[in-house]
Parts: sequence; structure tokens; C-alpha cells
Amino acid sequence: MQRFQCYIDGEFADGEARFESIDPATGAAWAEMPEAREADVNRAVEAAHRTLSAGPWSKLTATQRGKLLYKLADLVAENAQKLAELETRDTGKIIRETSAQIAYVAEYYRYYAGIADKIEGSYLPIDKPDMDVWLRREPIGVVAMVVPWNSQLFLSAVKIGPALAAGCTMVVKASEDGPAPVLEFARLIHEAGFPAGVVNIITGFGPACGAALSRHPKVDHIAFTGGPETARHVVRNSAENLASTSLELGGKSPFIVFADADLESAANAQVAGIFAATGQSCVAGSRLIVETSVKDRFLDILKAKAEAVRIGSPLDMATEVGPLATRRQRDHIEALVERSLAAGAKLVTGGTAPEGAGYYYRPTILDCDGSASPSLDEEFFGPVLSVLSFETEAEALELANNTRYGLAAGLFTRDLTRAHRLIKGIRAGIVWVNTYRAVSPIAPFGGFGLSGHGREGGMAAALDFTRTKTVWLRTSDEPIPDPFVMR
Repeated sequence: MQRFQCYIDGEFADGEARFESIDPATGAAWAEMPEAREADVNRAVEAAHRTLSAGPWSKLTATQRGKLLYKLADLVAENAQKLAELETRDTGKIIRETSAQIAYVAEYYRYYAGIADKIEGSYLPIDKPDMDVWLRREPIGVVAMVVPWNSQLFLSAVKIGPALAAGCTMVVKASEDGPAPVLEFARLIHEAGFPAGVVNIITGFGPACGAALSRHPKVDHIAFTGGPETARHVVRNSAENLASTSLELGGKSPFIVFADADLESAANAQVAGIFAATGQSCVAGSRLIVETSVKDRFLDILKAKAEAVRIGSPLDMATEVGPLATRRQRDHIEALVERSLAAGAKLVTGGTAPEGAGYYYRPTILDCDGSASPSLDEEFFGPVLSVLSFETEAEALELANNTRYGLAAGLFTRDLTRAHRLIKGIRAGIVWVNTYRAVSPIAPFGGFGLSGHGREGGMAAALDFTRTKTVWLRTSDEPIPDPFVMR
């Protein structure tokens, strides 16, 4: 059984306790993980605070920080396959996706390496002739990063990259459900030569680790990815230290298909949007909103594709859908499908778990027309698609926006003017037109409503890890006049 450690203040160490990690493809324990508790959290935060306030991290130039990020990017690229195998083993995400995704993660570190010495302040044309005033952008401080179990190395890169470029230090809490790839990534941080305490990586459970981290008095910002309910706990904890927060949460993303769309292409995008990653994606296109005139034809195409999906070992490159990450997640999906069918949804395909070991669930399509199915409102985080139909553009937009979430949306049409109207009307942070689930380090990522706030990716993310300092310099040699009059 493999054994992993935390990375605190430049050293690898066991936590106060240990726990077993389960291989979701077999349901059996395969590794031992360190369980960080409050004392470990405190040690990690203190290390991050020390190197930020006293150095050596705060004494490096922005260009030097960028060079360390370039070195880290090279190491990620060199070790991508090993990291991919660990993520697949610990979370069940198919090797076909983790291999490509983690190789691309290196590009995020390269992008932010280039940005490190391009975060600029500004000069203000102030309305006082004897003053020069400018703004400095400085690191926001010690950042607590809480990363979920799905796409861990990607979802940590979109936080770690911009935060390091901005000059912050951090404590990264990997999810207790499958932390192996992030704990292994710590070895690349160490090899790249980052000073001790700049990046600390731990894992552990709620109150003893997550809560202790998010309410720590020396944490300045909390970058969280996960579900809305856990986010509420994070925000409540931040009341203790008044840390700022950025929250990347879930979604019930609409996938709108008009009759004039290329239906075969749209169907492939829909498969990518809901069945890839076994549906365990915050941007999953989980609500298909299809024009009535092509609904039956489109569902026939989708049904055939869903039933042809190859379910198998996530370590097999031929596998297209692997297991869910935890038994708890599969139990949630089974219960929500059952409630949706009871509420009037019709099963098009799927709806069952295959025989055998592991936490597998078949790609599932629910026709929800005419029903009050809870599948339209609640996030599955699994391979389940809910279908509605529409007659008019206005109805399509109303259905798309009928959600508490607002992370992403897909729109499929050949009508350019219609596309522009809907882009303006859709309430979501990302709109993909005639494509789906595309990402880049250059493009900001984030949502509205219960999908959270703040952005990951692009220059916007790096600026989110800074705060502005206003500097006033009086240029006159004359004595300051009346001290009782505000200048």
C-alpha cells in the first residue's frame, strides 16, 4: 500500500493521523494518506506567513518568481504521466482524460510564469498640483486554497499559478477524497526550488483541517472550489479572520440546441459535456434544452451514443466512462434519479449501475418535459442528463436562466444574430457557442449566483491575488498649510 505525506515548510511529514484512500474502480483501499489537523494547519500557515513577511519569498523579484514557475511547468510536463496515473487511481477519472489534462496543466504554469513580471501599478492624474499619486499592486497575502477531488491538479493550477505570479504564499488543502496527485505534486514544488513555506500542501477532514484553515487569523484570502453548502461554511469561517474569498462552485448548465444546428456535432458536444469525466465536472451540460421539432431525432442520436459508451477500468485508454469517485456520490445519484422518475421524468436510457465492483453508473438520459423533476434543479455531479424542449427563442432563454446557478452554457445554432442575442441574455459566466467544455489559461473561468464569484484563469485571476496600495507623495517644499483643513 502506497504511503503519502503532507508538505509543510519545505519538508515532507506525516499528519497527526492517517487514513486509507479507496480506489473507486475496485472499492478497495490502495494508499495511506496523512490526516492534517489543527496543529499541522497552524504550522503550515505560520510557515507561509513567515516567508511572505520576512523572506526569502518576499525578497525575490517578480522575474525570479516567474523563472521558478517556468521550472515548475517543465517538471509538470515531465511528470504528467505519473501524475495522471495517480489521479486516475485515486479518483477514478479515466486515464484518457487525466493524461491529456495534466499535460495541459503545464501550460497554466507557463502562462502565469510569463505574467509574474507584468502585473503593473498605475499613475493617477490627481487633482492636486503638489502631489504625485500612484498605485502599487502587492500580494494579497497568505492564501488558503481548498481543492475538490475532481480534476485536482487542474483546479489547483488555476489557483497556485496566479497566486505565485502575484507573490502570495499558500496552504493548499487537497480533498480527502483522492488527494494523491496533489500530495505527489508537492515533490515538484520542492524540486523546482521554491523557498520553504511558499507552497504548503496538506489534506484532512472538515472541522479539524478545513475549518481550522479557513478561519486561521493569518489567512488573508480563501480560494475555494466545491459545492455551495461547503462554501457557506467557508464564508462563515471567514468571518473570524475577515479573509476575502473567491468561490468556484457547481452548476446546472443549460445546453441549448436549435433546429438549425449541426445535430451530430451538437450530440458529440453534449456527450463531452455530460458523460465525459463521468459527469463529475462543475461545467457539466446537465440540462439539455432542445427545440421541439428536432427533439426526438436528437434524443435518438444521443441515446445511441450513450449506449455505445465504453464503461471499464479507468486505467485502460479505451475506457470512455469510469467509476464515480466515491460510493457516497453514486448513492446520491441513484437517489436523485429515483426521485426524478417518481416526479414524472421518463427514463430514455441508463438509470442503473453495472454489475461488479467499483462505483460505476451507466450514462443516463431523463426526459423531463411535463414534469417537476428535481433533476432539473439539483446537481448530480454524475453522468445524468435532464431534457426539456422549447418552441421559441424566448422560451429557450427562459428555461436556460431558470436556475440558481450560472456557471456555463452551451448554445448550438447556425444563426449568428440569434447567437448574439442569446449570448447577451444567458446568465452565466461562460458561454460556449457550437462547442463545449473548452478551457485555456488565457480565458477567465467562473460564474454567477450559486456558482460563486471571482475568476480563475487569465490576467483577472492574477489580479484577484493582489491588493492595491495608494501612495501619496507631496512634491512641494512649502510648509503644510492649515492642519485643520483636509487636503
